[in-house]
Amino acid sequence: MPTSSRFFSRQGILPRVVFLLGCGFVAIGSLSAEGQESVLAQGPQKAAAADDDARAMRDALDAATRSYVEATNGRRFEALGDQWTEGAELSEGGGMIVGREAIVASIRDWLEANPEARIAIRLTGVKALGASAARVRGVMSFTRKPGAKPIETRFESLRVLEGATWRLAESTVEPSQVDALEALAWMVGTWRATDPDSGATVDASYQRVAGGHLILGGIRHRAPARDGLPATEIDVVELIHPDKATGSVRSWVFDSTGARAEGVFETDGTSFNRRFVGTTADGAAGDVARWVQVIVPTGDSTCTMQSIERTLDGKPLPDKSPLHFKRQ
Repeated sequence: MPTSSRFFSRQGILPRVVFLLGCGFVAIGSLSAEGQESVLAQGPQKAAAADDDARAMRDALDAATRSYVEATNGRRFEALGDQWTEGAELSEGGGMIVGREAIVASIRDWLEANPEARIAIRLTGVKALGASAARVRGVMSFTRKPGAKPIETRFESLRVLEGATWRLAESTVEPSQVDALEALAWMVGTWRATDPDSGATVDASYQRVAGGHLILGGIRHRAPARDGLPATEIDVVELIHPDKATGSVRSWVFDSTGARAEGVFETDGTSFNRRFVGTTADGAAGDVARWVQVIVPTGDSTCTMQSIERTLDGKPLPDKSPLHFKRQ
């Protein structure tokens, strides 16, 4: 098969192409000095315009971030709502909140539960996704009270331009491994409650161990003899640890009957749900138990815990009555 150059040569085309290219080169080379300067100047001009656009976007996103902080710290919830799109999504602590109203309601509840709390935000990166969308990364720190140790969380958000306003369309908050436990730091201490169903006294004690990376809990459940049943005493060991890969907080529970369970914390900023799945005690009628433990701090020295959505081998069980704990 002939090569393309031999083919073109035989047809008498190659010399003409070379000649035409040569003419073209001469024509380009004959541009005036002013024309050459105009062509060469287009590159720097475009680069300068792109830089200006990037700076303008960053300035606008910085301003939107400052407005978010001011609205939060000033408890201006209408202005805070204007920071989010109508269908925004907030992923935090293993849970997701969808919709502007639900997100603002969650933030409002947290601020009302922590009336002295303040936040600060520092952007660490911006990636433009066009003229009207950008990914932003940063660090948010908050304190529950003046002088308290700041708790830092990292976040990545999608900001979109709606009209003249840069709003949050989605945001994922990922606390650091140690700081992930700060949301549960209020649990540290000694607590007591009375179980209204059995009359049992429940004593619980929690402490930070392993350099602050772990919360270790010890619980003793003492039930008196009742309705022909003997008195019982059950000891429970609980481990609470953050998952570095996901930022979620996990929990493991073992008790003196041989039962064990594993759970994952979810939070909306004011209350905590711990979804458990576990195996029952030796000799129990069933094998696999599932339930949700709802934990609600109700003040500096009180909290409520309740087990709901209980099942045993897939069969529903009634909810337990709430336990009202007081700090000792």
